[in-house]
Parts: sequence; C-alpha cells; structure tokens
Amino acid sequence: MGWRGILGFEYGIVQAPLGPDISGPELVAAVANAGGIGLLRAPDWECPEYLRELIRRTRSLTNKPFGVAVVLAFPHEENLKAILDEKVALLQLYWGEVSEELVHKAHVAGVKVVPQVGSVDAAEKAINAGVDAIIVQGHEAGGHVIGQDAIMTLVPRVTDLVGDRDIPVIAAGGVMDARGYVAALALGAQGVCLGTRFLATEESYAHPTYKKKLVELDKTEHTDVFGRARWPGAPQRALLTPFFSDWRFLLPDRETELSQPIIGRSTIHGMEKEIRRFAGTVPNRTTTGDIESMAMYAGQGVGLVREILPAGEVVKRLVEGAQRLILLKFSGM
Repeated sequence: MGWRGILGFEYGIVQAPLGPDISGPELVAAVANAGGIGLLRAPDWECPEYLRELIRRTRSLTNKPFGVAVVLAFPHEENLKAILDEKVALLQLYWGEVSEELVHKAHVAGVKVVPQVGSVDAAEKAINAGVDAIIVQGHEAGGHVIGQDAIMTLVPRVTDLVGDRDIPVIAAGGVMDARGYVAALALGAQGVCLGTRFLATEESYAHPTYKKKLVELDKTEHTDVFGRARWPGAPQRALLTPFFSDWRFLLPDRETELSQPIIGRSTIHGMEKEIRRFAGTVPNRTTTGDIESMAMYAGQGVGLVREILPAGEVVKRLVEGAQRLILLKFSGM
C-alpha cells in the first residue's frame, strides 16, 4: 500500500461521483489506474442492466478496484442489487440514512460502504451502522451540498468522534491541490475527495464549454434555484457564470424549472432528456442547445483550477505535491 493509502487502495484520493454521468468509465478507470479511488455515478432511476454494463465497461479499462455511488433520494433498490452482484470494491452513498441492514448486505457481498455526510449527527449514525469509511462534505463543496459547516470545523469533530476505530475520514469540499490535501490531513482526515478538480480533466464526460468555464471563472454561490422540482430541498453550489449571475435573483421563490422553457437536450445514461432553464442538469458531452445557460456546479476552490489535465496527472500532482510539502515545510518542526 502506497503513501496515504486507505481501504486497500494505493492513495487516499477519491474522485467524487459526478452527476449525471460525468464520472463515466473513462474517468473512473483513469483514476483507478493512477492509484486513486474512482467512483461511477449510478443513474437516478432504476436500470440495473445498464448499470451492470457500466461497471463491466469500466473493468475493461482497468484491473484496479473502483466503486459506484448511489443517491438514496432517488429509486435505487434494483441498482443496489446489481452493484452488490457485481462485487465492486466500494458502495458510496449520499443523501439518505445508511442502515445496518444495507451495510450488512454489502459486507456479505464483499463490498465496502462509504457514505457521504454533512454533519456530526449523520457521521455518528453512519459509524453505528458499521460503515467502512466516511466522506465528510463541507459547505465549500460543489454540486448538491448536504450540510452547513466548513471542513475546517467539521472534519476534526468527525475524526474525534471516530476515535481509534478503523474508519478513515475523507474530507470533501474545496480541495483542489496538494495544499488542500495536506490541510485536510492536518485536520485529521486520512484522504480527500475531489469533484471539481476531476470535472476539469480530459477523461471527464463534462461538456467542453463546462470545462472551459471551470478554468475561466473563479466564483461560486450556494443556491437553491436549480432542479427544485426534480430534487426539492437539495441546495447546490454553482459556478457564477454570466447566466447565473444575471438570473439568480429573478426566479420567484416557489417557482420551479417546470415553468421554464426548454433550452437544450442531452443523452444521460443512454436516455434522451429535455433540459429546461433552471433544471439541475449539468451539460455532458452529448448536450446541445444553450449550454451557457445551464447549471454548472463547482466548489469554492474553483479559482485554483487553471488547466484541463489528464486524471492520472491530477492524482500524481496531489500525491507528489503533498509529499514535498510535508517533507520540506513540516518535517523537523
């Protein structure tokens, strides 16, 4: 096991499950091949056979372990069965309570369970359910944000709660480079989970315009205007694009995307979808229409993303940069 390895992986670097299908087989395999923990994103509807094919396509690109993420707020029972049948290395869970029964089923299948939480209370429930690791998401994170606290305060509290139990804590939210990685380790985390930095990679399935905006822009905002009908009560952190900057205060409080015009179309996990203005759907490579008026999620550290890189290079720079920082700046103190 290499430097800062967790859960049997070489490195404690997790590629977040990017929706709707941005973290596909190419990205996940590239991260896995570099020694990181790559996570596919399961569709937000039941399609177990499609999901099996997604897992098998990833296995054709890597012989390393990887995981699949499931959002518990959407239909998922059949997808979960497929994931456990395929015996992937990790099952990552989000936006819902993890039960002891589910953890037991996963462990029987040889699958480790890693929920993402946004509070100390949720972390305590996950520990009591017997999970294998916990991703602690701070308010700085891009995409849908479940908690209110920053990782600066939340990660130490969760690591104190874990104590001497063998449950790695993984920090998520605003981490973009080796400095963020080392800072997370100083807070007590054993790994980091990055979404925005892996969005801006060659293998990411994000639309080229989306990737371009991640490099060009440096501001985000926590909001609830995107996808109110599809995923109510799920606020987001979005890139402050020209569209979002102009329109974010114009949508009435109770109005949803269902009353808005169709601005594009996309193929998501093999299904054709219409995209309305203020839908929570980020543009992938297949998306057509008014791309610049679509949701583009990003974490607070997006200003540190200055180029599109291969995913393996992102992992390499994180590991080597963190090693250098610790050896040169913090050893012998």
